[in-house]
Amino acid sequence: MRRLFMLMMVFWLVVPLGAQAGGFGGKDDPSGVPGQWYAGNTPASVDPAKPVVVFVHGFNSSSNTWWEGNDMYNTAYQNGYQTAFIDVHPDKNMWTNGPVLKQKFEEIYRHFGNKKLVVVAHSKGGIDTQNALVHQGAYPYVSNLITLSSPHHGSQLADLAYSSWTSWLTGILGSQNDATYSLQTGYMKNYRAQTDSHANRLKNPIYTFGGTSWGSFGSALYFGGVYLNSYGSNDGAVTVTSSRLPYGREVRVGSWDHSTVKSSATFNLFKPYLTTTQALSASKISALEAVQHEESSNIYRGGEFTSSAVQEFTVEESATKIEVDWLSEQKMNDIELVSPTGKVYKKAVRTIDEGVFKGAHHHMFQVSSPEAGKWKVQAKHKKAAYFLNVSVKSSLNDDIELQNVTPSSVDVVHSGDVAKADATLNIKKNGKVVKKQQKDMKKNQQFNASFAEEGVYNITADIKGQTKDGKPFERTIVKSIYVDAKGKVFQ
Repeated sequence: MRRLFMLMMVFWLVVPLGAQAGGFGGKDDPSGVPGQWYAGNTPASVDPAKPVVVFVHGFNSSSNTWWEGNDMYNTAYQNGYQTAFIDVHPDKNMWTNGPVLKQKFEEIYRHFGNKKLVVVAHSKGGIDTQNALVHQGAYPYVSNLITLSSPHHGSQLADLAYSSWTSWLTGILGSQNDATYSLQTGYMKNYRAQTDSHANRLKNPIYTFGGTSWGSFGSALYFGGVYLNSYGSNDGAVTVTSSRLPYGREVRVGSWDHSTVKSSATFNLFKPYLTTTQALSASKISALEAVQHEESSNIYRGGEFTSSAVQEFTVEESATKIEVDWLSEQKMNDIELVSPTGKVYKKAVRTIDEGVFKGAHHHMFQVSSPEAGKWKVQAKHKKAAYFLNVSVKSSLNDDIELQNVTPSSVDVVHSGDVAKADATLNIKKNGKVVKKQQKDMKKNQQFNASFAEEGVYNITADIKGQTKDGKPFERTIVKSIYVDAKGKVFQ
C-alpha cells in the first residue's frame, strides 16, 4: 500500500495539470506555463445548458490574472459555470499563440464531454483567440467569443515602443518582442485585412467591451491614457475604437480601465451572451468604426546617460497644461523640472508601468497654465536609459499632421496657427534606421522615402516651428505602417 501511495504521489507531481478539484483559484495555484490549461472547481450543480467558460489572458500576463486579486473566476463559479483557464506565450504574436489555443480548445472541449465553449478573452488574448478560430480552424469547439478591451486594430503604444526615441529604454526592458511588434497599428491594419475577409470570420459571434478610464494622475495606466488620449477615448492601454470589430456586437463601453475591465464588473453584462448563439451579420457595428482625428500633442526625447542628464523642450503660449513623464528602467531619486523663469518642481509622482513599457519607472510632473518658453528636466543617477514624454494641451494640437504615406513618400502638413516649421523624419524598419531626412516645411511638405520591402516601418517626425505670432513650438509624431509583399501600404 505504501508503494502504491508513493507511485500515486509521483504521478500527480509529474503529470501536467489538465483539470483540478479542491480549492482552485488561490494565489498558489499553477499559472504561467504557456500551452498549459487548468480547470476550475466544478459547481455543486452543473446545468447542461450552460457552456464551459474558457478564460484567455492578454499581453504581459498569465492565467492567474483571472483569480489572483480578481474575482472574475469566483463570480463565474458562483453563477454555476464550469471554467477553464489557458496560458499562452505573453510575449509572442497571434500566429504563435493561435495554434496553441486551437489545440487547447479541442482538449478542453473533449474533456468536458464535447461541450461547446465560450471564450472570454482580455486584451491581446482576444486577438490570439480570433486567430485560433479563424486562421487555425478552431471554430467548431467554440460558440461565442467575448473580448474585453482587445486591441483589434493595434495600439499606438506599440508604435511608440518602436520609435527612434524609445529604443534606448525598450531595449533594456525587453519591450521589443513579437507581441509588441504585432500590436503596431500598421501591422494590425494588414492583419485585419487578412482576417476580416476570411471565410471563417463569422463562424463565431463576437461581443466586445471597451473602457474609458485610466485612473488618476500617478496611476500605473495614466501614462498610457494620456498618450492615447490623442487618438480618442481609451482605458490606459487600448482605445475604444480599437476595441471594436465591424462585424462584432459592442455590448458596452464603460468607465473601466484596462485592468478592471476583466473583473466581475463586466460579468453580469456579458452573462447574457454566454448562451446566445445567434450569428451576427457583418453590418452590426459598422457605424461605430468612424475614424477619429489624431491630435499632435506630444514632445519626445530619449537616450542614456551616466551621472546626469538635461533635456530641454519648448512650450508655446497657447498651452494650458503640460504633463511631463520621465520613464527609466530605474527609479530616479534626483529629478526635477525647471520652468523658463527658473521655478523648480521637485516632487515627481512615481509609479511603475504595467503595459508595453512594463517595469519602467514613471516620474511625472503636472503643470497647469505653464510658462511659455524653454523648459528642462534634470536627472542625476549613476547610469540609466530614459524616455521623456511631454504631453501638451493646446489649440495647436490640431494644426500639425503626418499623413498620406505612399510607397515613395510621406506628407507632413501644418495649418491654422502654425506659420512655419521644419521637420526631421526618422524611419526605422526592424529596429534599424533606413532613412533620416530634414526639411524646412511649407504647408504641405512631401518627404521622399522608399517603402519597397515587406514589413513594418516606424516613422518618427520631430517638428519645430513658429506660430503666426512668431512664438516657438515643437512636437513629435509617431506612426507605423505595414508594407506587404506586393508593395501595398497599410496605415
